[in-house]
Amino acid sequence: MTDRQPPSPRRRQLMAAVGAAAGSIALPRLVYAQAFPAKPIRYICPWPAGGSTDAVIRAIAESAAKILGQTVIVDNKPGAGGMLGAIELVNARPDGYTLSQLPHGVFRIPHMQKTAFDTLKDFTWIACLTGYTFGLVVRADSPHKSIKDVVEWAKAHPGEFTYGSTGIGTSPHLAVEEFAQRAGIQLNHVPFKGNADNMQAILGGHTMAASDATGWGPMVESGKLRLLATYGSKRTKRWPNVPTLDELGYQTVSDSPFGVCGPKGMDAGLTRTLHDAFKRTLDDPAVQASFDKYDQTVIYMNTETYTRFARESFVAEKATIERLGLANKG
Repeated sequence: MTDRQPPSPRRRQLMAAVGAAAGSIALPRLVYAQAFPAKPIRYICPWPAGGSTDAVIRAIAESAAKILGQTVIVDNKPGAGGMLGAIELVNARPDGYTLSQLPHGVFRIPHMQKTAFDTLKDFTWIACLTGYTFGLVVRADSPHKSIKDVVEWAKAHPGEFTYGSTGIGTSPHLAVEEFAQRAGIQLNHVPFKGNADNMQAILGGHTMAASDATGWGPMVESGKLRLLATYGSKRTKRWPNVPTLDELGYQTVSDSPFGVCGPKGMDAGLTRTLHDAFKRTLDDPAVQASFDKYDQTVIYMNTETYTRFARESFVAEKATIERLGLANKG
């Protein structure tokens, strides 16, 4: 048996070159992971400033900034039914510095019209954190004191009962259309950019009702608005005497879980860093207080679970859109 010969000088040079090349590939990713975040992070809120989503996202962003040791800037991009954050992510680098809330509309609007994004391919579903309480409100001087009153009036005046929402295809819109279909009534939908515009319209008497998340809460508590029903699977803690649409027999439940998402193609380690930071915000008393203020609960999902939820919701919303007759015919 012969002894193995030491590598020739030429072979040693080749092996050194290969090793150096491998190191040059691995090093930037390692340095990048260690350095993140090295600059402010942009967290897009696809709703106007001053609404309930904006307030909650700002609390989450402030908490995440403390955990990450870097500023998290909330950037409001209202309009298009909450889809502008999704469009921004399509064009963003997957470096963790551009994040967004993706509302439930990203699962249904692609079934209603052409969109600039592919819900199942264009995003990284980092972490789900919370969800909404939605409800239908009328002015305190409205003659409609219950959902029964609304149904009876709408049957007598088809298409004349006006209600505002935060946009076409949003949860506040689709929940009411679901209820209306099950009640056998036709309502007149008026879309707005967000909660603030929706509230101004109803308080000003321009619409007869508003379907929205709990940005209406302060007006209900001050006596300016009357809450007729909420859309959860059970009654809320803050308004325990107000029935849900589901218990009234309309089989309508909506809470639209959301959290933080990024562009497609994010590095697994980077995604984990952001996931862990945003998950920790759920333990922050300031974040919990913002949830309580808007009657939101913790709805936590990790990256894997949130990704699966996105796939399942996309399929489920397609069926809902088709049942409501709102599917894109093109």
